[in-house]
Parts: sequence; C-alpha cells; structure tokens
Amino acid sequence: MLRSLSLKHSPLLTRVCSKGRTLSTQPTSSSLGCLPTTHSPVVSKLAFFNSVTGDGSKIPSYRVLDGLGIPIEGAEVPEISEQFARRLYENMQLLPTLDNILNNVQRQGKISFYMTSYGEEAAVVGSAAALVDDDEVLAQYREVGVLLWRGFTLDSVMAQCFGNHEDTSGKGRQMPMHFGSKQHHFHTISSPLATQIPQAAGVGFALKRDPERRSKNVACVFFGEGAASEGDFHAGMLLASTLPSPTLFLARNNGFAISTPSSEQYHGDSLSARGPGYGIDTVRVDGNDVLAVMNAVKEARRRCLEGGRAVMVEMLTYRVGHHSTSDDSFAYRGRQEVENRKKIDNPITRFRLFMESRGWWNEAEEEELKSRLKQDVLKAFRRAETLKKADLKELFTDVYAEEPWNIREQREELAGLLKKYGQVWEPWRNDLKNFKDEGKKLLD
Repeated sequence: MLRSLSLKHSPLLTRVCSKGRTLSTQPTSSSLGCLPTTHSPVVSKLAFFNSVTGDGSKIPSYRVLDGLGIPIEGAEVPEISEQFARRLYENMQLLPTLDNILNNVQRQGKISFYMTSYGEEAAVVGSAAALVDDDEVLAQYREVGVLLWRGFTLDSVMAQCFGNHEDTSGKGRQMPMHFGSKQHHFHTISSPLATQIPQAAGVGFALKRDPERRSKNVACVFFGEGAASEGDFHAGMLLASTLPSPTLFLARNNGFAISTPSSEQYHGDSLSARGPGYGIDTVRVDGNDVLAVMNAVKEARRRCLEGGRAVMVEMLTYRVGHHSTSDDSFAYRGRQEVENRKKIDNPITRFRLFMESRGWWNEAEEEELKSRLKQDVLKAFRRAETLKKADLKELFTDVYAEEPWNIREQREELAGLLKKYGQVWEPWRNDLKNFKDEGKKLLD
C-alpha cells in the first residue's frame, strides 16, 4: 500500500483528459485539471463559499424608476406609448378597486372567501404585460390581474367568486379566487401550496415538444416565497433544468408566508440565490416598479424561448393586505409598518408620478378613472348576486371522461333523496330554488 504512493507522479497519473484536451496534474502546472464528473477546476487552497456573487456581496435588485417615478441613472426606460402606459395604470388601479368591494362583500357574508392584491399590483400587471396572451400561466392566488389584462371580464370574476351558473372556471364547484380560463391560457388555481410549480415544468416540457409552440410560447408559473419553502419548488426547478424547457419561474417575494416573515423562511440571500444552483438564469427585480418588472420578465421570456431553458425572476414587493379574509395580519406585524409601506413605496403612486412627469396623466383623469372603475365593479357585483347557481347535476360532471361506478352511485343516491325529500323538507325546498334547474335535471 505504501509503495503505491510513489506512483503519484507516474506518467499514468500525471495526465487527465477533459473535453478531449490533455491537462497536466503536476503541482507546478498552470492548471490542476478538473474532476472527472464536473468542469470544476482543481485547486490546492481550501476555501468555503456562501455567495453566488463571488465577492460575498448581496445579489443586486434591478430597478428603473425610483420611489418618485423618476428613472434612475443609467436605467433603460422601455419605449412605451401613452396609450400603453394608460392601460398599465388602469389595470393597476382596477385591482384595489376590485379588492375593496369584494373584500367588503365577503365581510357581509355574500361570498365565503377572498384574497387581495394590495401592494403587489406592479408585480402582477407588469408580468402580464411582458407575456404573450397565449403563454400558459399557472398561478398561485393573487394573479387575477393577469386574467384581467388578457380580457377576462369583471362579470367572469364575479361569477367565479359567487359560484353562479356563469362561472366558467369551475361551474361553482371551487372556492372564490380559484380562477381558470382555457380561452386565456390560465390554468385553474388549486389550493394546495406550490403544486403548480412542478406542473409548470411539465407544461413547459410539453410546449417544447410541440412543433407549433416550441419557439413561440413559455409556461409561466407564479408563486410566493412561502411556496418556495415547499418541496414542490425544488422538484419543479430540478425538472425544468435537467429536462430543459421554456419554463418561466416568477417569484412574488412579498415578505410573508401568511404569518411567517421571510426572515424566518430562509437564511441565504433570498430566492435568487437558489436559481444558479439549478443552472437557471436568474434576476432579482424591484417588484414595486412596473417598468422594471416588465423589462425583466420580457427579457426572461426571450431567454426561455431562445435557449429553450428555464429562467427565474424574483420580484421583491410587500403584501400590504392581510393574507386572506381568514387572516388578521396585525396579530403578527405592526399596523404602522403597513401604513408606512403604503405611503413610502406604493407601486401605483410610483407609476402615476412617472406618467404625470410625461404629461400623460392629471388629477382630473385620476378622479374620473377611480369613479368609472368603481361603477364597473359594482355593476358586475350587483348582477352576479342575482344569478342562480349552476345546474345541480354539474356536481358530478367533468372530472372523468366516463362516469365511474362510485360517482354514479352517489349521483343516484342524491337523486333518490331529492325525490323523497326535495319538495317536503323546507330547507331543501328553499335551497333548490337557488339552482338554475332547481335540481330537476338531476332527476331526469
């Protein structure tokens, strides 16, 4: 065994092959070569690292506009028209208008649940504006702004939240805020956290295999930093990097996973530090700057398509609202903290100041827009609350191509109960009136 040590400088061991090149492993060589299973160079000095920047500094955050809506020095302001800027701004203003009314509607008991987008308007609308309308979107909870940008109507939003017979997302079978639209390439939201992330990697791979879409569309997945703590995040990133696909990961880092602050969710340099570990191009952006978000997502999408590989964008923002109507965020953060963030770093105000500096907006237009949006939302709300639920038989449709025996048994059991008690037991008789067919089609 000791004699083998004398072979360390033998001709057999002094040369290794890497990519067809012969490298010297002698200590005096300019290169010590690479390990057989990696391109990592061999060094003689022991050194640990804990940063992806190389010098130990934090990953920078890309920004175009400062808090006053003024382009920062050296920033590349996208070439947008006044008409496009107005569209951006109107969609950003629509979100809090919708949130104000539906949040109050939930408090009145007219819908069961709601989640607001307060503070994250730039991250959502800016991303939507950078995508193509037939890019596949897999959302989490706060991306209704993407649907609205693509033409999803307020009537459709209300139909889903009320679960009436016009609900195209799920025919009234889903809880509010779980939107979906085949027409708008928006995959139906599901409650379990982070499940959409590996699904998006699969969708991206499917797009890559489709000759008509492989160089045209990306799969775009939205998620929060809380979802990035789930195993599905890592499964999705690994799948999209090892089986390369045009999958665009958009992380909304809003500071809180319900009540858990981001400071308690990870110790490293936020989510952006994870991208390079999977070989994924990554950028961190100021999520309250709609122009920065739009620039970053547009470039990320271009890289996805040209390279056929995944890209990640981390958008740093702040969740101004409660997690949902089931949450009271003032139990775990100060009210003053929230008020300060609303005043100091409001994404809507920032973009409004930019538009005013260009002469594209004024106070009169602001008042007119807010009044018009409120009336539009209220009109859709008043209409939705008068509509009946979908046919009762829809409870058993759509999931299977052919109805399985157990679903058939349940359907027949309910039909039997309705025949026996539907018109004699008052609670059922009254409830059946809320359905479009009053349960009659189920009895046919």
